[in-house]
Amino acid sequence: MLSKLIIGVAASATLFSGTALAQSSTVNGAAGGAVTGAIVGGPVGAAVGGVAGAIVGTAIDPPPSTVVTYVRQAPAPEPVVVEEKIVVGEALPSTVVVTPVPDNPKYAYAVVNNERIIVEPSSRKVIQVVD
Repeated sequence: MLSKLIIGVAASATLFSGTALAQSSTVNGAAGGAVTGAIVGGPVGAAVGGVAGAIVGTAIDPPPSTVVTYVRQAPAPEPVVVEEKIVVGEALPSTVVVTPVPDNPKYAYAVVNNERIIVEPSSRKVIQVVD
């Protein structure tokens, strides 16, 4: 019973602290989560914390403000309506045409269901929905 409680506390602490400690990469997330987990729950906590921290560390970094500003102000490409819900971290349907962001080939955008969406062109993964 005590070990289940320790694991639960370690996982919770890791998720909350992992966000602050490891936003840039999976490696940093795993390391930060393992340290936090070890402090809270010893070796078992370190294992749980490392896994949870790695998951938090894979969070998508937001695009630079210049890209967001460009996508807000750029002429709208042909709008597309899809039945699927647009979810950050998921790929856009293949029927959606994405337009590259000039001066920053790491990003592209599209207008889907009347929302401007910033995506990673190679994977078509949604990075941000622009409001």
